[in-house]
Amino acid sequence: MRLRVEFTTEPFDLDEPPAHALVAREVIEAADLDAVDVGPFGNTVEGRADAVLAAVDAVLRRTLQSGATRVSLQLNVVGEDGR
Repeated sequence: MRLRVEFTTEPFDLDEPPAHALVAREVIEAADLDAVDVGPFGNTVEGRADAVLAAVDAVLRRTLQSGATRVSLQLNVVGEDGR
C-alpha cells in the first residue's frame, strides 16, 4: 500500500522558518520516502505505508518537542500510479 500525507506545522513565522518547521524538514528528508515536496506553508510526502507512517510518527513527536502548537495533516491511500 502507498500513502500520501500533506501536513503543516504551526505557528507560522513569515520572517524565518521556526524550529519545528526545520525539524519537520529534517525528518522527512531523512526518511525512506519516494517523493518529498517541502513548501513554505505545507509539505507533501509519498511512499510505502510503513515508511510514511514512521515518518509521520517522527514528525509529530519531534515537531511538538520543538515548539509546534498544531500539526494538521491529511493522509490518503494512493495507487501505484500516484492517484
